[in-house]
Amino acid sequence: MVGFGPEDDHFVAELTYNYGIGDYKLGNDFMGITLASSQAVSNARKLEWPLTEVAEGVFETEAPGGYKFYLQNCSLPQSDPVLKVTLAVSDLHKSLNYWCDLLGMKIYEKDEEKQRALLGYADNQCKLELQGVKGAVDHAAAFGRIAFSCPQKELPDLEDLMKRENQKILTPLVSLDTPGKATVQVVILADPDGHEICFVGDEAFRELSKVDPQGSKLLDDAMAADKSDEWFAKHNKPKASG
Repeated sequence: MVGFGPEDDHFVAELTYNYGIGDYKLGNDFMGITLASSQAVSNARKLEWPLTEVAEGVFETEAPGGYKFYLQNCSLPQSDPVLKVTLAVSDLHKSLNYWCDLLGMKIYEKDEEKQRALLGYADNQCKLELQGVKGAVDHAAAFGRIAFSCPQKELPDLEDLMKRENQKILTPLVSLDTPGKATVQVVILADPDGHEICFVGDEAFRELSKVDPQGSKLLDDAMAADKSDEWFAKHNKPKASG
């Protein structure tokens, strides 16, 4: 889990390494993450990481694998530099009914002409941007999942609401054990375009998501001890590079 601060008040990304997979085919579902950080722009330039200025002071770049990031060359407007996550939708009106009427998000901005809307649960949190696209949303093989925490007592009601509204439930309400850590309750849904949405009980999640002061060292040690080169060689498969 990587981010600019604790998960209680920052957006974080979960990165997963899967043996046996050299690359992922990208779809059009995930359209990017937008950050406000002049430091990120400076870091990219120092590392000679490719940057393309797509608007005044806004640079497009790609993470390994092709995931797009948009870096605003400015100081931080809030505690979390992550401003928004943008997802593609095939029918903006239908998606707004789902995300706002059913999931309770607030509309912060809406542009019918550009077929986009900016949603959120709180003024000081990362926002969700829905961008209309022509045709179907293609998740291909690189799709992910977005997660929100809420009071645990609200999860059964959320599941019941989705059942009444005949909405897709990918994983019914279930308890997930993590050895040596808190047990969390989750329910996983899918919106009209198949974007996966996980709601997790906040009380246990706050225990599970505490910052590990040894996190960076543990990750470095695990990567140093990684035997994936041997695994790929043994199975005669190419390993992703770059």
